[in-house]
Amino acid sequence: MLASLTEAGYEYPTQIQAGLIPLALEGVDVVGQARTGTGKTASFAIPIIEQLYLGPDAQHPQALVLVPTRELAVQVRDEFVKLAFGRPIKSAAVYGGKPIRSQIDKLREGVHVVVGTPGRVLDHLARGTIQMDELEIVVLDEADRMLDIGFRPDIEKILRRCPKDRQTLLLSATVPPPIAKLAERYMVEPETLNFSPKELAVETIEQFYYTVDGNRKFDLLQRLLERENPRQAIVFCRTKRGTEKIFQRLSKKLSNVGCIHGDMNQSARDRVMRGFRDASITYLIATDVVGRGIDVSAVSHIINFDIPAFSDDYVHRVGRTGRMGREGVAYTFVCPDEGPELTRIEQRINIQLKRGEMENFEMVSGPMPRGVGPDGEELAEGPPPPPPPTSLMRRPPKRYRRGV
Repeated sequence: MLASLTEAGYEYPTQIQAGLIPLALEGVDVVGQARTGTGKTASFAIPIIEQLYLGPDAQHPQALVLVPTRELAVQVRDEFVKLAFGRPIKSAAVYGGKPIRSQIDKLREGVHVVVGTPGRVLDHLARGTIQMDELEIVVLDEADRMLDIGFRPDIEKILRRCPKDRQTLLLSATVPPPIAKLAERYMVEPETLNFSPKELAVETIEQFYYTVDGNRKFDLLQRLLERENPRQAIVFCRTKRGTEKIFQRLSKKLSNVGCIHGDMNQSARDRVMRGFRDASITYLIATDVVGRGIDVSAVSHIINFDIPAFSDDYVHRVGRTGRMGREGVAYTFVCPDEGPELTRIEQRINIQLKRGEMENFEMVSGPMPRGVGPDGEELAEGPPPPPPPTSLMRRPPKRYRRGV
């Protein structure tokens, strides 16, 4: 293991690693709370690898790691491969969007560790291609995110199928009441480690906001990227359609632009993430599908093109930069009517964002110019659309005669 850590370039443990690894090696159930970018993956991967039985008769999984997204499944599997370094440890990532047949073949060859999304793990359990007989450790990674996106019933089904004498590790950036209930029901006297600071946003990240009209946001984005010249940047949009639209427009202005959202097929998403990791993609336009857990250490800038709907999403988006103590910058575009959302974010992170300035750029113009939509897209020329009907113009409700 020491040789693996030297090869991986890990010189000293982070707080969560120093706290969790000794407890995990003792077989204790642990709830570990720490912000993103603090090395949570290695904190459970190291003790799992240390405790694996590598004999020739080890055919079925001894560890199961549940994660919320496909990208995170691949990333966690890769971390196991990196930390295994020279040892015959087999790991498999199972997730939707890829043919199940190749995953079944991999599982039949025998694996020590399975990393997967809850839906696809359940699918394999139903087919009998994942056997739980030899399972000793279960990890719930990014547990709050899994519950946010509706995986709770699937997680509970999986945990009920696991051996009763297993060890359970739960890792999460936040521990809201639903997570606490899950721990109470499915864990045995868990130790709780909380390494989340009161200020949720990473202190190495500078955070700014711009008050800008919706129809000026794209121009501001372009000017900002030209001024900052980021090493790598992620631009977060709220919708899949908006992400695609900004990607198409930005691709005409800059090279090395990629985009990722939930409507893309898995091979395209894998290709984009591979390009972003090897730095052939500089600007990644994305929905919150990459807002959690994805570790690309070269990201220097985060731009919230759309202010996130939930304060916690802001924390996780911004956590994509400033990872492992590096410096980073985050910019958030706020429309004039989105002040309350900005205030909620500031209250959540207990930090006031600085107001950003852009020389010779008019942030808030007068009425929206003709031919431009609210999110900056170009519209066909023509007269403005008619105003919506008032209540006086609406058709009166239908009256139905009662049946005799």
